Amino acid sequence: MGQQQVNQIEAGYVFVEDVRDTMVANRQMARSINVEIYSRSHETFRVTETISRRPGIPPRSYGVDLRNRRCDCRRFQTLHYPCAHVMAACAKVNLNVEQFVDDVYTLERMLRVWENEFPVLPDLSTWEVLPSTFELVPDRGLRRSPRGRPQSFKIHNEMDIREKSDGKRCGLYRLAGHNRRKCPQRNYHIGQSSRSGRN
Repeated sequence: MGQQQVNQIEAGYVFVEDVRDTMVANRQMARSINVEIYSRSHETFRVTETISRRPGIPPRSYGVDLRNRRCDCRRFQTLHYPCAHVMAACAKVNLNVEQFVDDVYTLERMLRVWENEFPVLPDLSTWEVLPSTFELVPDRGLRRSPRGRPQSFKIHNEMDIREKSDGKRCGLYRLAGHNRRKCPQRNYHIGQSSRSGRN
């Protein structure tokens, strides 16, 4: 991989291939962008696309600030190399656009990564493994749920809290402390209903 960068540097290239290709595409797109100079001293511009990138969407307008390295499309500050809008603004005032490409994208910077020597790792069987001084305990909350119907968990709020009641109430007389089957008035009630049934 390092030899490839050396060959490209010897051929006169400065930036990595992906950035070079993107800048060529951005340069072509910049030809169809209108540029208005807002402030030459502050290096701010308003650029308007004359051709829409996507069908059905009208061309858009963007602010470009070269001094602070910003464009409203956000590609410039995110990728750290010029978008088509920045290239159009640089062309308008005859600025070298390559000064706005971050050093990270230079072939020299990339070659420095490959200059480092990495030691050869010894065979895995010769690695010294220290005994563990602690015991790993699995988190039971991360276990898979058992097969079958999935459990649902509800987060309770004020609506789920029942008001305290006096307990069970009788179904016949609505008295607290007993139910319909154990009602002390039950026999009386049954007697009343059987008499009314005879009449």
